[in-house]
Amino acid sequence: MAKYNFDEIHDRRGTNSIKWDMGPKYMGRDDLLPMWVADMDFKLPDEIIEDIVKSASRGIYGYTDPGEDYIKSLNYWFKTRHGFEVESDWVIVQPGVVFGISIAIRALTEPGDAVMVQQPVYYPFTRTIEQNGRRVVNNELLYTDGGYEIDFEDFEEKIISENVKMFILCSPHNPVGRVWTRDELLKMARICKEHDVYVFADEIHFDFVYSSYTHIPYISLGREFTDRLIIGTSASKTFNMAGLQIANIIIPDPEVREKYRKVNTASGYGQCAITGLYGVMSAYTKGAEWLDEMLEYIEGNLACVRNFLKEKLPKVHLVEPEGTYLIWLDFTELVQDHKELEKLIVDKAHLWLDPGSIFGSRSSLFERVNIACPRLTIVQAMDQLYEAVRSYCDDTM
Repeated sequence: MAKYNFDEIHDRRGTNSIKWDMGPKYMGRDDLLPMWVADMDFKLPDEIIEDIVKSASRGIYGYTDPGEDYIKSLNYWFKTRHGFEVESDWVIVQPGVVFGISIAIRALTEPGDAVMVQQPVYYPFTRTIEQNGRRVVNNELLYTDGGYEIDFEDFEEKIISENVKMFILCSPHNPVGRVWTRDELLKMARICKEHDVYVFADEIHFDFVYSSYTHIPYISLGREFTDRLIIGTSASKTFNMAGLQIANIIIPDPEVREKYRKVNTASGYGQCAITGLYGVMSAYTKGAEWLDEMLEYIEGNLACVRNFLKEKLPKVHLVEPEGTYLIWLDFTELVQDHKELEKLIVDKAHLWLDPGSIFGSRSSLFERVNIACPRLTIVQAMDQLYEAVRSYCDDTM
């Protein structure tokens, strides 16, 4: 019998939630069911909430740095869930992984240098590269037979021809849901090592892997690949703690770490928030059972979507995910134009999803959907989509 109730609906409106309250600001309307940003609608277990509240109830909110108890909590989680450990001086606490990517870009590359991504990919990667005055180089993922693969020939050719200095790896991949195999990771690692490319491995979704798959931490590939490696992890996705503003940037190599620290200091960022610190320690030492039940629940949500599409919306194709709680839907058989698709999603279905166009120019007929929510929300969204598609098909016949 399940210990936690993930079916419970929590009304988040009126809490300054980006997901639930910012429709008028971002979309110009407040009648949309939000299933866009990677923000779960599940409440944390009481034991973790109590630890966060206890840390705040002391009434003194001075400067706070992580101590050895924090590192122990990280290593407990990393070891039991992913089979690796880190040394305390490897870890630099930051407000978020994207902040860490920005610091790494400035620390390890020069203005005008090329930084490579694999689109369709989490859109802040591209934005952060461009806004730091670097060039985006795209190793487009190959979409074949309803799934995505790496174009390794293009990967190496672009690194050489564009003189790529850094590669930002999304693992597991957002939004296409790939969980990279050890062979795939090793192949990329060897190419990057051969051509002296820094690797920033964004592994923020590393705890969200479906039962038939295993996340391979980049750091586990071997010491030979750690001299130009930066890893970004956070409890913010696993336990929906983005609002606590804490992430872990892991840099094994001392020279790379020193370059990173220097630019981080120049950015003006100092200590982490006390609630974030204690939230992570509590979640990583007490949250395993909750996470296991939640992952099982999300697999049920995925099955719900899969079955609904198969039975009622056969022209909307699920790109079968291997990881993350974000699903990638292919509308190419249904519509031919991305503006037409957005009208269908927003004006007819009254859904707030993430349009595929923000993830890359070749994915404009896709949509990213967050399924980390109570099942009733999934059913409501699918029903709204069904009615919209039925209306759309009637209008276009």
